[in-house]
Amino acid sequence: MKFGIFFEWSTPRPFTRANEHAVYHNALEQCRLADELGFDHVWAVEHHFLEEYSHCSAPEVFLTAVAAQTSRIRVGHGAVVCVPEMNHPIRVAERAAALDIISNGRLELGTARSSTWTELGGFGVNPDDTKKTWDEFVRVLPKMWTEEEFEWQGKSFEMPARNVLPKPLQDPHPPMWVTVTSPGTELDAAERGLGCLGVSAAGYEEQERRTAEYYRRVAQCDPVGGVVNEQVHTMNFLYCHEDYRQARDTGVPMVTNFNIANAHLYWTREAYPTRAYSTLGNAGAAMKGKKPPADDPSVAKGLPEGVGVGDPDHLIATIERWESVGVTGINFLLNAMEMVPQQQVLDSMRLFATEVMPRFRSADHVTGPVDAPTTVNVPTVSR
Repeated sequence: MKFGIFFEWSTPRPFTRANEHAVYHNALEQCRLADELGFDHVWAVEHHFLEEYSHCSAPEVFLTAVAAQTSRIRVGHGAVVCVPEMNHPIRVAERAAALDIISNGRLELGTARSSTWTELGGFGVNPDDTKKTWDEFVRVLPKMWTEEEFEWQGKSFEMPARNVLPKPLQDPHPPMWVTVTSPGTELDAAERGLGCLGVSAAGYEEQERRTAEYYRRVAQCDPVGGVVNEQVHTMNFLYCHEDYRQARDTGVPMVTNFNIANAHLYWTREAYPTRAYSTLGNAGAAMKGKKPPADDPSVAKGLPEGVGVGDPDHLIATIERWESVGVTGINFLLNAMEMVPQQQVLDSMRLFATEVMPRFRSADHVTGPVDAPTTVNVPTVSR
């Protein structure tokens, strides 16, 4: 089981320079500590115009700072938006390769197509085209990274034969992922040999169903790149305290506040009628009245099903349940709207790393970069 931290950068009003500065620099401090504590990944999303919910519009800048300030944690661009109006594929390939070099071969590249009309409309994107352009991106990026001459004539862009430089350090290229919000996207990931990077919550039963089908399909995939990344990661929340009551009183309001901000985005998917995106307007209806499983370790403590809020023993039991349904990694949101004071966030991370993470580490667990498709040797440059 791999553990990561995951950033949306939800930012409280008023949007002052001081508030924006605090969100970014608190996140950098959390990354430095995660590197020291042995967390495996740090992921940063790409969103635009989403007030309060996410101010993470330039993740490649943030992740470069992370790469420079850490030594072992893997750097996850989770995920670059694969529509040409936002990111030209050549620039995606170039930036990713440069970040892989700067990080000494620690890059994980997630891909996405965005989901809200707030974002797509702001860039003048036709939502009906995003699935097609995303598919084109994930097929051309590995070619740009590995071929000395690449040319293309496709739907979203065309280019004459050129050598796209630099090439990434990892051989053959960084692991690739797809962010999964809507049910069914995990199947798109599996069929292309891409990792499944869950960024929305699902219960144990639903996650087990999706994960089983993902593994079935990825075993028979036609990979778009030079390596198959057959991993399933989910997004969760983390607040760990010795007393589960204090964890609940601090962590649950943080989770609730983030989910409210997220729910405000559901309706922006209805503003532009299209079948290219599944309807999320009634996403909560299926959970209404649904009782958690009797063996759910959260029930006795009055905690939400499967959420990483509680004392160490509770978190161990919760993670074991996720592990049992086939999940290979969990990426934790640590805060929302800066509701949790920074020192408490850092203390929670330390307690989790000390009391929980060792239960999921094998004796030969690697403390350096993990999940790379090959071992990377950093070359020595002659002068």
